[in-house]
Amino acid sequence: MIARVTSKVENIAIDCANAYRLALFWSEVTGQPLHPEDQPGDKETEVMLPGGPALYFNEVPEPKSVKNRLHLCLRPDTSREAEVERLLGLGASLVDDRRKPDGRGWVVLADPEGNEFCVLLAESERAALSS
Repeated sequence: MIARVTSKVENIAIDCANAYRLALFWSEVTGQPLHPEDQPGDKETEVMLPGGPALYFNEVPEPKSVKNRLHLCLRPDTSREAEVERLLGLGASLVDDRRKPDGRGWVVLADPEGNEFCVLLAESERAALSS
């Protein structure tokens, strides 16, 4: 029998121009804290997600120039609509509205540095559409 070898996802790395400022935005999005040692001006910061990989922000010299090939999809505790409004208020911007007339779909937003992410339906909204 061959031993099975795997890898654990330690963090999701996000290149950015200002690691601390972008980590603060994502800390507000997720409601999770920054790593306790992170300070303004740090070139690397982390948002600690419970039970999962951290969001790791790393400053790079070049600006974002094309669409992300990998992005985060968020499932809100509230409604999709309320979460989209909250995130826009935090500094996100609307990229694409993929909501459908029947209530399904998602919204594509971008964080303050242009990294795309999606806001999905809440579990309660999904359940209501399935019944």
